[in-house]
Amino acid sequence: MPRPQSHERPYHHGDLRRVIIKAALEILRETQSLEFSLRELARRAGVSHNAPYKHFADKRELLEAVSAAGFEMLTKRMANEIASFRSPREQLFALLRAYIDHGVENPALYSLMFGGYLTGPNHGRPAIELAAAEETKALLAGVIIAGGVGRAIPHTSRNERKIAGAVLACWSLVHGLTLLLADGLVGPNEKSGALADSLVQGLLNGLAAELPVLPPGTWVGPQIPD
Repeated sequence: MPRPQSHERPYHHGDLRRVIIKAALEILRETQSLEFSLRELARRAGVSHNAPYKHFADKRELLEAVSAAGFEMLTKRMANEIASFRSPREQLFALLRAYIDHGVENPALYSLMFGGYLTGPNHGRPAIELAAAEETKALLAGVIIAGGVGRAIPHTSRNERKIAGAVLACWSLVHGLTLLLADGLVGPNEKSGALADSLVQGLLNGLAAELPVLPPGTWVGPQIPD
């Protein structure tokens, strides 16, 4: 006697984890909303509705992986942009512009990466996200150390607060501008590229003249909770 056919799609096909994360990124890009269900996500990925639970305990754990993927995408985009330039100053400009474009083109993903949705009670962030974000920060710091602000800064303990100050100055400007552009608080849209070019150039000119130095005991970037 033949078995009754199941309407549930199999979940064993290829790299399921990657497929699910990719589907979540697509939904975010299309809807610009985190309000989607795992059942909807499974349907988009073409797998059974139980398949996401094979890799993620719940939606929050999935979004942690999605945020980490966002940082990986950002780092890859910035690395690709700087590969076209030999001058560290040009590389830093290209890197910062790539950062802004990444956020403006997908504000929901950017909000997940930097907003409070995944922040824990101790202001901590998920470990998987922290690891990916650290790669992004390291790329920015490396270009600054190489001379992105007009002169090389030897990576010594004596210069740590100076390097961190340059990182924070760059991040502050591009993060703030990204949010303003994404929220439509500056514009118009067709001028956003020229606006970003002007502000980033002004920032680099200022850093070439003087580097900020972070006060002792301060840090840049999310910290692993105690």
